[in-house]
Amino acid sequence: MTGTSTDLKESRAEVQHSADRLVFVDVLRVGVIVWVIGHHAAQPYGPTGGDWPIADQGNLEWLGPLYPLGASFGMGLLFLLAGYFVPRSYDRKGAHRFLRERFWRIGLPMVIFVLLVHVPVVYLTETPRQPFGEFVGSLYESGWLNAYLHLWFLGHLVLYSVGYVAWRHVADRRSSGPRRMWSPPSHAAIVGFIIGLALVSWIVRIWYPIDEWVPLFFLMPAEPAHLPQYLSLFALGVIAYRGDWLRRLPTSFGAIWLSIGLVASTGYYLVDLLASDSATDDVVAAGFTARSALYSTWEALICAAMVVGLVVVGRTAFRRRSRLLAAMAAASYAAYILHITFVVGLQAGLEDVDLPTSLKFGLVAVLGVPLAFGAGHLSGRIPGLRTLLGTTPRDPDP
Repeated sequence: MTGTSTDLKESRAEVQHSADRLVFVDVLRVGVIVWVIGHHAAQPYGPTGGDWPIADQGNLEWLGPLYPLGASFGMGLLFLLAGYFVPRSYDRKGAHRFLRERFWRIGLPMVIFVLLVHVPVVYLTETPRQPFGEFVGSLYESGWLNAYLHLWFLGHLVLYSVGYVAWRHVADRRSSGPRRMWSPPSHAAIVGFIIGLALVSWIVRIWYPIDEWVPLFFLMPAEPAHLPQYLSLFALGVIAYRGDWLRRLPTSFGAIWLSIGLVASTGYYLVDLLASDSATDDVVAAGFTARSALYSTWEALICAAMVVGLVVVGRTAFRRRSRLLAAMAAASYAAYILHITFVVGLQAGLEDVDLPTSLKFGLVAVLGVPLAFGAGHLSGRIPGLRTLLGTTPRDPDP
């Protein structure tokens, strides 16, 4: 009887511990998607340096540094979390079912929205309108970004998943023993990762500046300047699962790196905000320069420090699941897919309204989040739509 009671307590502890882990992962994922919505909400109102369908007369200079600052770790963190769930899903399902469900859950929504929503909308709103053949050619020349828009992330998840299956096929045939359990990284290992990522990013940016997109494998958009970050963090997510890093990294370890990341981020923001436009452009434009090397290193430092810090401190801070968090987590994938519609719609509605630019940005950001997550939540009540948008209960990946 005593043994049964002990086993029951241990089982409950394991369930509670597993739930704790998923709570903070949900918080991080929801937080990144809220940041993505805010990033897109700010596009017409600051010096974005890119194309956007809505333009505003105002120009909030203080928004400028937030774009590259968020890009230095936001999507990388999302790739890390995506990679973390891949080994478990593959182990349970096997290669064929794993890939089939990936294509169904990620690939199908991406294809439907790209072909039936994004391309027609971009074509119909283009001025002057080109012949359709020339329009498609222009999409290819710009790396398909105007066709995929924010859904490039889904395309990369499918591609990285295929790469993981290919790697597992080779690795499992070569080794029949237990898989290697990677120990959590030390401070020295993180410094080494920062140096390696900075070096590879700098080399890539000799030819490909930040925000230059190319058609990867002729089919999907890719920004080579940030590919080293995305690929490495996805791979580290896979390794982190095998070594249980998200649970084993000490809280003090994460606090140190979060402090470093916040200091580095604050320093970057102030330098970018106060520097002349030409100085900032020289850094971001990359090339074989000392400025480009400095920027790549600074960005790699922020990336590693913020990812490690947010994961570990988030694990400590968020242990209980609320009903609101559970609903937002379940709708997060759908919110990511749908949010552009609401954000651009709000921006278009405010375009000719006589309001301060900062207030317009605030309204779009504050309203865009509940609209996107609310639509995602409601989609769970519509059978076909909830399957398409991933609001059917299932694994916590992608």
